[in-house]
Amino acid sequence: MDKLRIAVVLAGCGNRDGAEIHESVLTLWAIHKHGAEYQCFAPDIPQHHVLNFISGREMPESRNVLVEAARIARGNIRDLAAFDPAAYDALIIPGGLGVVKNLSSFAFDGPDCRVNEDLARAVKGMAAAHKPIGALCIAPAVVARILGDVEVTIGSDAGTAAALEKMGATHKNTTHGQIVVDRRRRLVSTPCYMLDARVDQIAEGAENLVKAVLELARG
Repeated sequence: MDKLRIAVVLAGCGNRDGAEIHESVLTLWAIHKHGAEYQCFAPDIPQHHVLNFISGREMPESRNVLVEAARIARGNIRDLAAFDPAAYDALIIPGGLGVVKNLSSFAFDGPDCRVNEDLARAVKGMAAAHKPIGALCIAPAVVARILGDVEVTIGSDAGTAAALEKMGATHKNTTHGQIVVDRRRRLVSTPCYMLDARVDQIAEGAENLVKAVLELARG
């Protein structure tokens, strides 16, 4: 039996201005652990900004989301513009503030945010093909902006949950390691670092999400 192929969309490298590294790596680990294969993708676009992770201050430089995401993917990454929903069995989006700064403008515009066209096309394509989508941390907010009527979790932050509901989503409160499975939309979400979490708790959430996504894909 051929292994399932999972597309993983990264938003750069680093939780404050790109993809959350722990969530990304533990998602890749869980995909391999549970017998599937992955291919990483990222859009070939400039980052919104670059931050110093020690001081938190913005740095006077520019970086590219695809080039930065390649650090996590060890160079094995493709431009999201080339994504073909027919070639993959599921799609997963780890979190990190790059999701709401680079892949969308949710960090600045909330429910009225814009979404990167390549990401919107990928998510809509998978949804149209009834293929499962996984979203970690803040990523469910962007999926909600794209698909509207979905059931998701970002943990228990009331402000973010309210923004999700303004976009047509139904939010379910969760804690560490828990997932929400919207079987109608074939969407799985988990809060990860939307909660004050340890890395082992991130691993639990990522693995539970991946297992549920693979179950949907196999079913």
